[in-house]
Amino acid sequence: MTRAFNFCAGPAALPTAVLAEAQEQLLDWNGRGVSVMEMSHRSPEFVSIATEAEQDLRDLLSISDDYSVLFVQGGASAQFASIPLNLSALGERVDYVNTGTWSSKAIAEASRYADVNIVASAEPNQFTTLPDQASWRCSDNAAYLHYTPNETINGLEFDWVPDVDAPLVADMSSTILSRPVDVSQFGVIYAGAQKNIGPAGLAIVIINKELLGRARQDIPTCMNYKVVAQSNSMYNTPPTLAWYFSGLVFKWIKAQGGLVAMEAINRRKADKLYKAIDTSDFYNNPVALNSRSWMNVPFTLADDRLNSLFVSQADENGLLNLAGHRSVGGMRASIYNAVPEAAVDALVEFMSVFERENG
Repeated sequence: MTRAFNFCAGPAALPTAVLAEAQEQLLDWNGRGVSVMEMSHRSPEFVSIATEAEQDLRDLLSISDDYSVLFVQGGASAQFASIPLNLSALGERVDYVNTGTWSSKAIAEASRYADVNIVASAEPNQFTTLPDQASWRCSDNAAYLHYTPNETINGLEFDWVPDVDAPLVADMSSTILSRPVDVSQFGVIYAGAQKNIGPAGLAIVIINKELLGRARQDIPTCMNYKVVAQSNSMYNTPPTLAWYFSGLVFKWIKAQGGLVAMEAINRRKADKLYKAIDTSDFYNNPVALNSRSWMNVPFTLADDRLNSLFVSQADENGLLNLAGHRSVGGMRASIYNAVPEAAVDALVEFMSVFERENG
């Protein structure tokens, strides 16, 4: 059976080569006679997997020894609470930028634990363009500033890194490893795994060591970044299978040429898809040109009554999970690292045929 092209926003496509390698080792990892799923997380075998995965991630992102790398459970949503509990005192001011659904969720959760100041919002323009930093109303004494570099639902992405005085915290769930990043510009980078890293259930936190030890006394111990760092992310049993898969993905990215190569591929994929949209009167993307996501491309059809037909015919052609998020409708193609350029070519061709037959 030919493998279809998966455009799901998450859990998202994994590299075929990674799936094949994991399949080969599923029952017998490296001749040990057991699966990775059956290993103790404290066994020498799994510790070697974990250590290699962290080092490969450090290599890809050029993460210095000034930063701890944590592999934790709960996805990015758990970090919405972990961030204020680890980085701010009770009632302390924290700054947030609202650019869409996920930053809104982060704001709502942080508001339970801290005094949230929304420095800027893209909501007045229906999340179609980013608020210029000159208009931001940053606090003088914020514990940190949080933003979401890429919003998966509206397809809104920063093409710049905010320059602020407070430690910069970024939810990079949907953009991490898609291109080089200067980690030294950030206090904390966190990311759910299920888009560009590996299976769902794992999150990665990259934190400047100077920010460790600020957690509140009443924080759950397993959420305390300092405790997690001191225990090498094994204070409790970690999601071992997701960690193992992530390590395979890191090696796959290295084999592709690293993040510089991934950037070139991802830019080409996005350019092809946006060109197909912009040169058509049948398709539309409302996001400002300099705010468009490389990873998540939403688009609408000229007639919403054709949406279900588009999705069903795309599915029949092996182009899966193109329906837009229920909150915005339309279509959405998520073109993360593991979605090959051939998938975008096939989608563009299908869009052309569909327009010709239904336009």
